[in-house]
Formats: sequence, C-alpha cells, structure tokens
Amino acid sequence: MRVAHNIAGMNTARNQGIVKSKLGKSLEKLSSGYRIVRAGDDAAGLAISENMRSQIAGLDQAMRNADDGIGMVNTGEGALQEVHAMLHRLETLAIESANGTFDDVARENVELEKKEIMEEIDRICGSTSFNENDLFDFGQPPVPINPPEQSNLVTFQIGPSENEIMDVPRYFMGSKALGLMGKDGMTEMELGTPEKANEAIEAIAQAVQAVTVVRSEFGSAQNHLDHTHNSLGVTKENMQEAESRIRDANMPDEVTKFTANDILLQATMAMQSQANAVPQNVLSLLQNA
Repeated sequence: MRVAHNIAGMNTARNQGIVKSKLGKSLEKLSSGYRIVRAGDDAAGLAISENMRSQIAGLDQAMRNADDGIGMVNTGEGALQEVHAMLHRLETLAIESANGTFDDVARENVELEKKEIMEEIDRICGSTSFNENDLFDFGQPPVPINPPEQSNLVTFQIGPSENEIMDVPRYFMGSKALGLMGKDGMTEMELGTPEKANEAIEAIAQAVQAVTVVRSEFGSAQNHLDHTHNSLGVTKENMQEAESRIRDANMPDEVTKFTANDILLQATMAMQSQANAVPQNVLSLLQNA
C-alpha cells in the first residue's frame, strides 16, 4: 500500500475521462443527428460529404434556373398566343375588305381596326419581358425580311457545371419583323382596296406561320426544361441519400453506444470512490501501530 501516490485512483480517473469524452461525442451525435460532427470523426467521410453538399446546392439552383426558364418561355408563348389571335382577326378583315360587296365606308372602318391591331401587336412585342429582360427584339430586322428572324440567344444554366447550358432563340418580333408591310416592303400594309387587301392576305398568312414557329420553339424549350427539372430532382434525391448515408448518424447505434458509455461512466465513478478509499486503510494501519 502506498500513500504518496494513489495509482489506482489515477488509473480510474484516466479511464473516467476517456469514457466522459466518448459520452460527450455520443451526445453531440444524438443531439445533432450527424455521425460526422467534426473532421476528427471521419476526415475522409467529411471531405466526400462536403463535396456532395456543394453539388446538391448546385442542383438546387439549377432547378430554380429551370423553373425561371419555364416561367420565361411561358410568358413569351402567352404573349404570342394573343398575337396569333390578332393576326387571325387581320386575316378576316383582309378577306372581308377584298370582297366586292364592301363599300368605301366599310373599308375605312376596316382600316381603322387594322391600325389598332397593328399598334397592339407592336406594343405586345415591344413590352413583353421577364425580370426586365425583353423576350423579343423590337429593333429593325435584317432586310429582306424573312420572318421569323433570329436576333440572338438566351442562355439558361440548367446544371451545376459550366457545360450544362441550354440556348433558346430570341426573335425579332413586331409588325415589321412579321412582314406586315405593303408591296414595297417599307410602308404598312393597307386594306383599303380589294387589290391591297388581297396582297395583305398572303403577308398575314406568312406572319401567322412565323408566329407558329416561334411558339413551337417556346413549347419545345418548355418541354426540355420540364424534363431537365425532373432529372435534376432525381439526381438531387439520390445524391442527398448518398450524402445522408455518409454524414447522418445511425440513431439506434448511437443510442446503444451512449447507453454503454453511460453505464461505464457510472462504473468508473463507483470505482473512483473505491480507489480513493484504499489510502484510508493505510491510515487504519498507522493508527494501530
């Protein structure tokens, strides 16, 4: 027996500290829900999971980009839907004006309605925008006009890497860009005489076809973006599951470890008490000497 050093007590205290540390780590994992709370828990796993988290964040933003793209093409397609309706009305007016039963007064009324329709087509094509980005180019299209004329491209970032992009054409749009002009190609078409009305019928039909092409582009882009959004969602879900397997705590296992360490801590505390009692026995020997 020794009194200068309580070796048994020191040993018990050291083991008690180890158990307390394990118990603290179990508490961290149980309270946070993560198996890897700090790099020391699993350095390799932490590096892999952080890389996955970066990719998941990129996928989230790409999905939002796809949603914005869908909103943009829907806005453009909705505007052209109304332009289509107005072109059909222009076609009806031209066919009416070309009929010999119309008098000059009736044709003047047709001209007035045509003028209002043309102004509204120009207003829609010149003002339709998404997040302050014009969806159509209302500038001067190339000459000779062959609608629809492409102006440039709108590029969508639809993935977390630089190569995952999608281009949607941006077209010249408006009465001039659609070729709704007179025979000289410079002045606005007229419906005031049967001859001019007949000339206008063909131009209007070509404009209808041009708007159909652009609407088809928007429709194709929307379908593409819908599929992209769904694909990104599946990829994100699978990657999130993989990241969870690496990073998240297995709660039953952690509870088992916590319970075992808690029992062990209680045991070391009891042994600490016993180890501290040993020197007291030496005192008994000295008192009886």
